[in-house]
Amino acid sequence: MDALTDNLDLILKGFLETLKLLLSSGLLALALGTLIGVFRLSPVPILRGVAVAYVTIFRNTPLLVLILLTYYGLPQLGIDFGFFWNITLAMGFYTASFVSEAIRSGVNGIPLGQAEAARSIGMPFGMTMTQVLLPQAFRLVVPPLASVFIALTKNTSLAAGFGIAEATFRLKGLLNDHATERVTIFVGIAIGYIIIVELISFGAHLFERKYAVTR
Repeated sequence: MDALTDNLDLILKGFLETLKLLLSSGLLALALGTLIGVFRLSPVPILRGVAVAYVTIFRNTPLLVLILLTYYGLPQLGIDFGFFWNITLAMGFYTASFVSEAIRSGVNGIPLGQAEAARSIGMPFGMTMTQVLLPQAFRLVVPPLASVFIALTKNTSLAAGFGIAEATFRLKGLLNDHATERVTIFVGIAIGYIIIVELISFGAHLFERKYAVTR
């Protein structure tokens, strides 16, 4: 236990960095994924084509490959937001493809009559989405969205290989310095990840109970 208690400040800093990665890439994924999800349902063919291409490319490309592309590729193109934000872009763009599919399934789960009623009173597509369909869709897709963000939490560990001092990076350092306490260190860091995942699950459960859609 000494390895954990003596290095508690480093471990907490590591998990703080993990939370920063999770929050920044999660917000990017939520905003971009919602936009792509709306594009897939748009009556404009070119927007649907863009959305299909986006989901096909980013959902089927390994996250590590995307991180390598943003980490090494963007600076070569003269675009460099710094290591942290380059990795955040990769995680956000990758996760947005899964968010968009969840949003699309939520909108498709709403009775068709509601969209037809909105159109019958003259509401354009954008207003129908933002005022009628999306608010209900978000309430319908809380469980799948929670699963997406739980996966994102675990995916943040890939940043350790690129020098971002998040929790897994701290784990590697502690294992090198305290080889006799490996099991304790593994268990301690794993408990930190489990706490984050359980908080996401608990928050999703509360949201789902409070804003459940009555069918």
